[in-house]
Amino acid sequence: MRGSQGEWMNKSIVVSVLMIGLTSTLSFAQTAIGGSVTSVPTDAVAQSYVIGPDDTLHISVWKENDLTATLPVRADGMISLPLLNDVQAAGLTPMQLAADLTVKLKKYVTDPRVTVVVTAMNSQRVYVLGEVMHTGPMNLLPHMTVLQALATAGFTQFANTKKIYVLRTENGKQNKIPVNYKELIKGEAMSQNMVLKPGDTVVVP
Repeated sequence: MRGSQGEWMNKSIVVSVLMIGLTSTLSFAQTAIGGSVTSVPTDAVAQSYVIGPDDTLHISVWKENDLTATLPVRADGMISLPLLNDVQAAGLTPMQLAADLTVKLKKYVTDPRVTVVVTAMNSQRVYVLGEVMHTGPMNLLPHMTVLQALATAGFTQFANTKKIYVLRTENGKQNKIPVNYKELIKGEAMSQNMVLKPGDTVVVP
């Protein structure tokens, strides 16, 4: 009986320590310049995403329902919020925007806790043209490769999958980068399975 009680106490201590550690970690992650700033999701990809026009943001201020809203980023890169009016959003990451809003809201709210979530990433696009089932712009997901874009677009029966290429503009110069789809799906020439950048055009002849 004493052994069972001792085991139960040891398990309780372990659980308590784990809970304290988890609480401390969460508290540390939520603390930023003078207020609590959170960007959701908190993975590195989401934090590095740069907001642009046509993106949709959900901005939440804890316990301030009147300041919580889901709204689009306008073509001029601005968003409109109660109390603050127009605020620059384009060019910032969700974390940076949350920090900026926290500073601005301190004039009106005590210890504002701001959460910024990108609910629709519409500003970053690539384009797929030629012998594909779905031509035109495609929303660029984080770390999307050319193979993933082709899988989404689909081929027509006339597609020449050996002569696909990506048009990419860098330093004002347009480059043509060849992509051999048949080699890629065999696991060959994987260097051609590049990560796409905003504005890239994938052409399937």
